[in-house]
Amino acid sequence: MTEVEAIAKLDAELAVLPGQPIISEELIASKIPYIAPGVGQLTPEEKAMALQAWSYFQRNWYNKTGLVNSVDGFTSVTMWDQAAAIAALVSAKELNIIPEKEFNSKISQMLKTLASIPLYKKELPNKVYNPKTLLPVNYGQIDKRAEIGWSAIDLGRMAIWLKIVGNRYPELRSQTKAVWQHWRVKRLVAKGEMYGTYVEKGKENYNQEGRLGYENYAAYGLKLWGLDVRQALDYHAKTAFVNLYGQGVPYDKRDFKNSGGNNYVLSEPYILDGIETGFQALPKAYADRVLAAQEARYQKTKLLTAVTEDNLDRAPYFVYSSLFVNAEPWATITDKRQKYNNLRFLSAKAAIGWHVLYNTAYTSKLFDFVQTKLKSKNGWYNGFYESLKEPNQALTANNNGVILESLLYKQVGKPLIVWSSAKERIQN
Repeated sequence: MTEVEAIAKLDAELAVLPGQPIISEELIASKIPYIAPGVGQLTPEEKAMALQAWSYFQRNWYNKTGLVNSVDGFTSVTMWDQAAAIAALVSAKELNIIPEKEFNSKISQMLKTLASIPLYKKELPNKVYNPKTLLPVNYGQIDKRAEIGWSAIDLGRMAIWLKIVGNRYPELRSQTKAVWQHWRVKRLVAKGEMYGTYVEKGKENYNQEGRLGYENYAAYGLKLWGLDVRQALDYHAKTAFVNLYGQGVPYDKRDFKNSGGNNYVLSEPYILDGIETGFQALPKAYADRVLAAQEARYQKTKLLTAVTEDNLDRAPYFVYSSLFVNAEPWATITDKRQKYNNLRFLSAKAAIGWHVLYNTAYTSKLFDFVQTKLKSKNGWYNGFYESLKEPNQALTANNNGVILESLLYKQVGKPLIVWSSAKERIQN
């Protein structure tokens, strides 16, 4: 039996249903405002990491529009990745990587563009744009106009960053409000749930969007702007648990078989929620378990594990590297459920995000691994393939943006919503 086969066997054997649930006392404890354990000025290594991450944006920013390529050198951007660019820009300013004049110029142009960008059916931002021409496009087709729908998840993340910018920099608040007012935001919600659209064979489909993790994180962003997302924020009703390497990990009971949607368990929504909101959208106890399962896997296999979704440097070019999805443990799949477990990788953004949130011996190993293995001259590579033993050399705005905001969180020592003095508007 090869090493890969042996680990796959362990992954399967040490997955048990039903798993150990989280008791109410743990959930109550998770409501305590969370402060970064490693708070303080960045170390020289961390400052160098931030500078390296910013180099991605220096290469891929379009000053005329203020938008940025999602993937290095490829003229395409989603609203999710543009939110990552906002996070990177704010971080670069606050970490003294760029001067205030450059920040003001870039952020003003970006907000001006977002407040006037052509919308899908004049309602909400298209899922993808050409950041150079502002043309709404389809994935991978950057020169042909195509309105393909909008993503409530993407716009929920953008909502958080518009709120952070507007509250941290009051002189920009009128511009962030102008962005929000440009969009028909009420289309994002119905009956307390988030809704997105997609076009298939020329027909628009309006569907509930999100599963445990990203659903809650993005909904919190919409709640900050006063939208009713009560059902989307409910992390109790749809949650079950699976034991992975002895840790009871939460997952969404709505899987592909019973709902038509994939219920990925990923690191990133928990990391973003911790860094940006202080675990207000999801219980910290859930994040504790998601990290603990990955550390437990390392203890058994000696493979550093920090998995989430991201771009690849080879076909199929984007995968969801999950702890659990559609009843399968540690599966790496596409959104169409094609399996690529041979392309499972340690994610740079997940490694750094977990480290600034928890600062443990295990997360220190993750941080050191990224420092040693994943630096490139143009930013940080997305990750390191577990079985291939080589870097995933994709370079993306989201990976480098999450790294930058993680380091900002480490320096300021508090969730970025709190740091920016953003106030939550609770829907009664």
